[in-house]
Amino acid sequence: MRRPIALLAVAALLAALAGCGRGTGTRGGSPPGASSIAEVGQNAPRFSDPLSTGGTLNSASLRGKPVYLNFFASWCPPCNEEAPTINALQKEFSKDGLLVIGVDELENAADANEFREKYGLVYPIVVDSGELEDQYGVYGLPVHVFIERDGVIKEIETGEMTRPEIERAIKSIL
Repeated sequence: MRRPIALLAVAALLAALAGCGRGTGTRGGSPPGASSIAEVGQNAPRFSDPLSTGGTLNSASLRGKPVYLNFFASWCPPCNEEAPTINALQKEFSKDGLLVIGVDELENAADANEFREKYGLVYPIVVDSGELEDQYGVYGLPVHVFIERDGVIKEIETGEMTRPEIERAIKSIL
């Protein structure tokens, strides 16, 4: 009788460790200082953030392109597991106009560049000071945001996604 209870305890522990969270590890509610959180069907919030390699990326420059925002941190195990898949999908769908943007959460440019180099990432990474985190209600990592060419948010997913799940979401915005 103890074995099933032990298995349930192990399963619960693994589920708790599956995401890289701050706070509850879920989206929802209003973060401190945010008046509203981006939602599916709304226009994506505007931003201008520093790129890990220098310069800035402004959301206005993304208009007309299908965009996949991938919120991550270098210390997050699921984020590290997804990076090669996301990179491969950027390469595969760039011919269709897809633009993946990594959003490094509350780290610095050196950490973001180390992550980029570790996986040979071909897409840009912005270093978020917390503004995008607040705008999208990011409380756990990774978070995936898929934005259509017209700037409307098609899908927001919190937690690790499989390649087929990411590919399906990408195809829905192309």
